[in-house]
Amino acid sequence: MPKHPRPLSPHLQVYRPQLTSVLSVFHRGTGGALSVASVILIYWLWAVSAGPQAYATAQGLLHSWFGVLVVVGISGSIFYHLCTGVRHLVWDTAHGLDIRSVYRSGGIALFIALLLTLAFWFVALWSVGLIQSLWKGVLS
Repeated sequence: MPKHPRPLSPHLQVYRPQLTSVLSVFHRGTGGALSVASVILIYWLWAVSAGPQAYATAQGLLHSWFGVLVVVGISGSIFYHLCTGVRHLVWDTAHGLDIRSVYRSGGIALFIALLLTLAFWFVALWSVGLIQSLWKGVLS
């Protein structure tokens, strides 16, 4: 055994999280979440083809509070992964690689992903009449 053991590499606790590292980890995480989402989609498609009882079960799961939370999370993951994917495509053209542009594009990607998620759910809830009924309740 050597007298002076070699130092260990710094671990994650040593580094302060930066916007760039957090967005990178989140991009990878949403990619993994979308893989799980594809399994949920396959289950739902199977339920559609399996008949009314299987479809009703799947709809019941997806319309539960947890199912709605998962579906909203999936939609947010889709839009975030899309926006940061476009950001990476821009980087592949060797544009926006200076630190100021990287931080700006990260903030823009977050903002647009949030905006797209909110717009998607507004349109989805509007199309089934939920927003109109909520608005009538507020006005009355």
